[in-house]
Amino acid sequence: MMQRAATSILPTAGNMLAATQQQRGMATLKSISMRLKSVKNIQKITQSMKMVSAAKYARAERELKQARPYGEGSKQFYEKAEVAVPEKAEESKKLYIAMSSDRGLCGAIHSGICRHIRNELAADPNIKVICVGDKSRAILQRLYSKNILMVAGEVGRLAPQFLDASKLANEVMNLEYEFTDGKIFYNRFKTVVSYAVSDLPVFSLKSVESAAKLSVYDSLDSDVIQNYLEFSLASMLFFAMKEGACAEQSSRMTAMDNASKNAGEMIDKLTLTFNRTRQAVITRELIEIISGAAALS
Repeated sequence: MMQRAATSILPTAGNMLAATQQQRGMATLKSISMRLKSVKNIQKITQSMKMVSAAKYARAERELKQARPYGEGSKQFYEKAEVAVPEKAEESKKLYIAMSSDRGLCGAIHSGICRHIRNELAADPNIKVICVGDKSRAILQRLYSKNILMVAGEVGRLAPQFLDASKLANEVMNLEYEFTDGKIFYNRFKTVVSYAVSDLPVFSLKSVESAAKLSVYDSLDSDVIQNYLEFSLASMLFFAMKEGACAEQSSRMTAMDNASKNAGEMIDKLTLTFNRTRQAVITRELIEIISGAAALS
């Protein structure tokens, strides 16, 4: 009586084990299939973003060639006039402008600028910062939120225009913080795959008026210098925006190309894993069928 009961229980336990293994194999196949589909969708997105960035990069490079004289001309004025902070100044108040944007997925474009500014802030915690773009604000406010005077948003969605730079320059000139000098940190475009963090000088009216070789320029009074400072600041900001936009699009194009290649490699590995798992499930089912047939015979 007991032997018959045990004999009837053993096949039931074996069937349950086989069913459990079969369900586990099907669950594994389903999870691999879902992940494979997800990676394929990601690859489509990265390829589309690469194509869009390539088109925007071509436009940004053309516009950059037209904008470079604005920044180079303003920079040469400070160099030829030998503008510097007066030595008699009691306290040097510096102002740094971080030129970034609101968009990511473009490599180390934003973190590189913020790294340079963080190094400066570590040496001099009294420096004030203006963040152009939400990405620089998000990075710098973690440790230096008290140093941020202003944040300019909605940057990077459209191609920068001189009107945008003029509005930003107007806000900088109307700040209650009276700075003696400063810098504009931006990404200088080199090639499609390379860029470098660079800076442009910013000086106050007193610093320009006390320049050593300002006399080489004729008919300069305080009003003329003030007007030129406003125009030169807008010109340098416009130049920095164009340089940053071109570097950002080229970096995003490179990043999306690498992401598409990585997704392709992951798809190949997942496809191989899926085929191996499916073959293992089929082999196990055939073994169970053959074992059951042999047991009946």
